[in-house]
Amino acid sequence: MTAQLTSDDPATSPRFDTKVVVVLNEDLEPWQELNVTAFLMSGIATSSPGLVGEAYRDGDDTEYLPMLRQPVMVMSADSGLLAKARGKAAARDDVSLAVYTRELFGTGNDEANRAAVAAVRADDLDLVGIALRGPRNAVDRIVKGARFHD
Repeated sequence: MTAQLTSDDPATSPRFDTKVVVVLNEDLEPWQELNVTAFLMSGIATSSPGLVGEAYRDGDDTEYLPMLRQPVMVMSADSGLLAKARGKAAARDDVSLAVYTRELFGTGNDEANRAAVAAVRADDLDLVGIALRGPRNAVDRIVKGARFHD
């Protein structure tokens, strides 16, 4: 699945055929929200070719890393909605999904992170955040009930 731009009117902002959403558990501390969002977005950014744009350059020709080409919505939900959304997203072939569990706050590296997730059945994951990318309408239905993060 590649990110395609769609627009009926070239004068308007581009509209992507996919949507990227991060949903955070509403009980997180601010530092945890930022940490979880950063980790989840690293998964989304690597989920498909074409999601990342070209490198940036400033007026002095200093080059900076490229970033995701499309907007990211950040939302909040309770544990129940997170679990329900994870299940719906995991059941679809056209939705990319990243998870962050509460146990990952206590691990120190990627191998330990993967082991912590592998140790728990999907329905029992203590989710503190998910990120997903997929068709706009599908993503909207999956995260229905989540609210924009404030």
